[in-house]
Amino acid sequence: MTSKHLIYILMASIGFSACNPDKTDHEDNTLSDEWYPGGKLGTTFNITASAYQQPAPAVENANLVSAFKAGERLFDKNFVTTASGESPLGGLGPLWIRSSCVACHPGYGHGKRQTSYNSNVEGNGYLLVVTDETDTYLSSLTGMPQTRAVAPFKAPIDESKIVIEWKNYTDEWNNTFPDGETYGLIYPEVTIPESAFYVPLEVTKNGATTTVPYANVRVKLESTIGIYGSGLLDAIPDDSIKAQYAKEESKGVILNSAFFANGDWVKQYSNTLQGNGEKHPYRFTYGLSRGPLQDGPGANAIWNIFNVTRKDRRYHYITTTYAKVASKDPDVQKDFYTYFPDFNITGDAETDIYNYLTSKNLPTEITEEQYVNFMVWHRGLAVPAARDIDDADVQKGKKLFTQIGCTYCHRPKWTTGDDNFTDPNLLFSNGDSRLPRYPGQTIYPYTDMVQHRLFMVNNIRTGWCRTTPLWGRGLSERCTGASDRLHDCRARNVTEAIMWHGNTESDARKTVEKYRALTKEERDAIEKFINAI
Repeated sequence: MTSKHLIYILMASIGFSACNPDKTDHEDNTLSDEWYPGGKLGTTFNITASAYQQPAPAVENANLVSAFKAGERLFDKNFVTTASGESPLGGLGPLWIRSSCVACHPGYGHGKRQTSYNSNVEGNGYLLVVTDETDTYLSSLTGMPQTRAVAPFKAPIDESKIVIEWKNYTDEWNNTFPDGETYGLIYPEVTIPESAFYVPLEVTKNGATTTVPYANVRVKLESTIGIYGSGLLDAIPDDSIKAQYAKEESKGVILNSAFFANGDWVKQYSNTLQGNGEKHPYRFTYGLSRGPLQDGPGANAIWNIFNVTRKDRRYHYITTTYAKVASKDPDVQKDFYTYFPDFNITGDAETDIYNYLTSKNLPTEITEEQYVNFMVWHRGLAVPAARDIDDADVQKGKKLFTQIGCTYCHRPKWTTGDDNFTDPNLLFSNGDSRLPRYPGQTIYPYTDMVQHRLFMVNNIRTGWCRTTPLWGRGLSERCTGASDRLHDCRARNVTEAIMWHGNTESDARKTVEKYRALTKEERDAIEKFINAI
């Protein structure tokens, strides 16, 4: 037995009892690739409660462990308004969404379902999605609306007035399988009263800004997802993702024509503000809003969640509408110079407040070294090894998972390229040695990296949602304390997640019909397989 697998056994024994079913007694030369969902460079054999938090072997190979740990501290610690010896992470505000990354990603995993909206509750990974009736974001709010503010400013939305109500849903099968087993389905409805909005309700379309009647405002929730393995997804070549789109299109799969049509991209990600506009496929977030990881959700969040400025973003994540409202607010004017004496430039509070909030040349609040360390950590998080792959029920579940069509969207396997990654921010050069890399790895994320539609009640914005990777999700209860799934945590377990795919118009309808025709033993085998990968 190799030392690595001995460590795997020892770590597992620490976290749970000797009757733990996760098998680890294998020699390296008997392990198939599927035991390594992140490949040999991206898989950790720690399957304890800290499984999502481990550095990939690629981090160790590149001698980046110290940088990884330093980056991890940025993720784990609270940002504060003013740095000190105890809390070096200063710069929080003037508006913010959370004060730490881990608050949204408990155990570095998926956010937990909430019954009320409180940004101070650890595990609340919810971000508000506020639009008009056409699914267009309100331009008077940021895309991820802030609900917290540093004095003397006021939050764009008063989160104490946000109400989350969970409603029961009965599907066409009366939430019952043919063999009599039942299941529950719930979904959230979110209400924000008009009085909770500090800014006017506006939307900008085709360069024109208009007021949105309150009755036309729509509010939904999107939760954070697990962030482990993001570097591996970034290492999938652009042309491989394009080939997947083309393959699905050729088979008659309806794709989001805003991204891909007639064998080619309609739209790709680019950054012309910090970068040179170079284009790459969208690959991250439910709504496919981000491209390469170096300008992905984490790179963006380290700036806009806290409003902490950095070298390439010396401005705040704030709308001009908010700046206008705040600059004219007598309460803000009265105390602005007390809290921000360095920005008493003209002596006119309204002018100085507006200029401060909209400035493009603010002092940097996070160093380049800190940001590089953060990206080492973000790109370097490993994927937990698979468990019980050789178990007879798991193998049965794997076979059924394929037979009923789950792999049409949850594509099992990809191969990474040379991983000479790109950075639309231009802070990192291609293949920069300061970041870990994953060349030539066979990985098993179980996603096609494409958006599909499920037509759920109170659906995700636009109705299109990227297929969520399934790797490591079976450890969610152990690592985060919850097993909530789907974009708004409406599914409390695997069965509910599958049955939310069953709408008559859903792209997965036929698969769900086949799933319903299985015996309970067969359905349980599929769940066991999903929890093993």
